[in-house]
Amino acid sequence: MLGLIISLIVVGIIAGAVARLVVPGRQNISIPMTIVLGIIGSFVGGFLGFLIFQHDPMDGFFQPAGIIGAIIVLLVYIRVSGRRSVQH
Repeated sequence: MLGLIISLIVVGIIAGAVARLVVPGRQNISIPMTIVLGIIGSFVGGFLGFLIFQHDPMDGFFQPAGIIGAIIVLLVYIRVSGRRSVQH
């Protein structure tokens, strides 16, 4: 159980950080929120990947679909929260 939680946190921080790097502008999101964003995005991406490609979800947590899901969740979060990204 502890290993699952640690792996979810690691995947969450990686997927969330990559999503924040890919989406243009600056997001005022804390590190814990980045982790949550990455975890939710990984589930969303894994679910979408399974629906579209019939990919086996047991192949592991960290899949490219998880990063795509994290990007989608970040874009939805920015849109729903009403925060504007700051352009440099």
